Amino acid sequence: MPGGCCSPPRACGTIVQVTSRPAAAQHLRDLARLRRVRDRIDREYAQPLDVEALARGAHMSAGHLSREFRLAYGESPYGYVMTRRIERAMALLRRGDLSVTEVCFAVGCSSLGTFSTRFTELVGIPPSTYRHHEVRATAGMPPCVAKQVTRPIRNREARSPSRT
Repeated sequence: MPGGCCSPPRACGTIVQVTSRPAAAQHLRDLARLRRVRDRIDREYAQPLDVEALARGAHMSAGHLSREFRLAYGESPYGYVMTRRIERAMALLRRGDLSVTEVCFAVGCSSLGTFSTRFTELVGIPPSTYRHHEVRATAGMPPCVAKQVTRPIRNREARSPSRT
């Protein structure tokens, strides 16, 4: 065929996506809701947050919020909450003036065991080891740089101490 590879458009493996304006508008509204949920998590990470409460605030079902949040941000809302908590915990542990237990509760975790397990998954070392080794590691560093340098790695991507 002149000017094209085949007809109809899907015959050669090409996928044609037809998007209506109402569907595109709904998608943008959903993305705005997801951004508000993420912003709320960023602000209220130390508060008791669960997917059901976040979903109610976004006028979505918990299942829909979880699916859409994962598609948009690459992790579940719960995973995102825990990542924010661990980021803040890392900063508090570097300060060195709080115990691991105090940090656990300060960032909104109610279980020291869950906090320690998740911290170790994201950072690669337990919080007590991190506190001992990283205290004052970012001294003199601007906070915006320290945050980037010390950002936890998500979803079991942290290097284990045996691979260093």
